[in-house]
Amino acid sequence: MKIFTVVNSVFIGVVLLLGGCSSTYYAGMEKMGIHKRDIMVDRVEDARDSQADAQEQFKSALEQFESVVELKETDLKKAYDKLAKEYDKSEAAANGVSERIDKVESVADALFAEWKDELGEYQNADLRRSSKKQLEQTRGHYKEMLATMHSAEKSMDPVLKTFHDNVLFLKHNLNAQAIGSLQAEFSGLKKDISSLIDKMNTAIEQSNTFIAKMEAAK
Repeated sequence: MKIFTVVNSVFIGVVLLLGGCSSTYYAGMEKMGIHKRDIMVDRVEDARDSQADAQEQFKSALEQFESVVELKETDLKKAYDKLAKEYDKSEAAANGVSERIDKVESVADALFAEWKDELGEYQNADLRRSSKKQLEQTRGHYKEMLATMHSAEKSMDPVLKTFHDNVLFLKHNLNAQAIGSLQAEFSGLKKDISSLIDKMNTAIEQSNTFIAKMEAAK
């Protein structure tokens, strides 16, 4: 757990109780010595970890799906219950990824807006140009990372829809014919999840690269 994670959670609760907004939250955190760049790195790490967790959940769901369609004889009710639970976990994992990405975007917008505004405070033109260049480079790295995150995020939706359709079909057709029909769907779902995992790997790598650059700039 990161050093300011507990402080962060407590302060969020205070802000919500007071009906505060993001600017109030960031201002309060800065008074405690926790700056937007630190929050941003922390949230990028959270988003990366959330995607890694989602990867593992989708792999687990695929394994469970495969075990169901390959069985010749099974208790279909139990098979459905297991598959339905995996779908629920996968949906929760996908929602978690989206929530983490939203938090990254929130702090990034605040950080870059503040940075841009503060450029006008420079008296030294050379230092202002150097800071502006650094801002543009950091924002460029951020956009690349965010694009890979959104690509992975979007790829989760069709997988979940296919998964949901098959779980629903099994629920409505708890018989041997349902299993036979699901076998035809499995190859397509396996391909979709494989593609999703590849995209998540790319997003995780981009996140690690961005975090390393932010840490190196300290």
